[in-house]
Amino acid sequence: MAQKILIVLHQEQSTPGRIGRLLQERGYALDIRRPRFDDPLPRTMDEHAGAVVFGGPMSANDDEPWIRREIDWIGVPLAQGKPFLGICLGAQMLARQLGAGVSRHRDGLVEIGYWPIRPTKAGIAMTGRAFDWPSHVYHWHSEGFEHVRGMELLATGDTFANQAFRWGEAAYGLQFHPEVTHLMMYRWTALGGENLAVPGAQDRATQVAGRYQHDHAVQQWLHGFLDEWLDPRPLAIAAE
Repeated sequence: MAQKILIVLHQEQSTPGRIGRLLQERGYALDIRRPRFDDPLPRTMDEHAGAVVFGGPMSANDDEPWIRREIDWIGVPLAQGKPFLGICLGAQMLARQLGAGVSRHRDGLVEIGYWPIRPTKAGIAMTGRAFDWPSHVYHWHSEGFEHVRGMELLATGDTFANQAFRWGEAAYGLQFHPEVTHLMMYRWTALGGENLAVPGAQDRATQVAGRYQHDHAVQQWLHGFLDEWLDPRPLAIAAE
């Protein structure tokens, strides 16, 4: 029987996109749950090889009981040392579980579209494991997370400084969306078109052009990143 990866989604129409496909190609079964709609989360990770918590239009600061329960639940895979991956909202939930704040940009900016990121020394240390960081990644968020002690920052950006981090050997948070397919991008820009007028948001034509320019590098990175995530090892970082 195939090992299961727990997939946590936050809207009825949401899918795990490219990440779900790549996990299935690696032989994993997807156990999709939507706790917002009363799907239970497991009390232990004994029956799962890892967990991925995806994004959504809500905030990790929202005063909804299911959000607080989900943030608290993230402590389960952390305590067991199972691979955990938070994407956008999922990363912000992980950050809150670790004691970091989540907030809007002080100047009211958002990141929507393809914007640049830069790997840190810790992030560069991962490139010896068959993948390089892309120069631009796809974003859709209006909030970011703080850095707290114990977070190993892997990538940074200009508008929201904290773009990717690692906690321990098996938990990762990504502020961006490597899972997004071409169809998902079109759906998001159609359903959330009002967001494209906010400072920091690219229009649809710019996003499409960015996808043609940058998506191949994102795909190559994601292949290597998932392999590293599923087989975590300590980072060997050279001294200054």
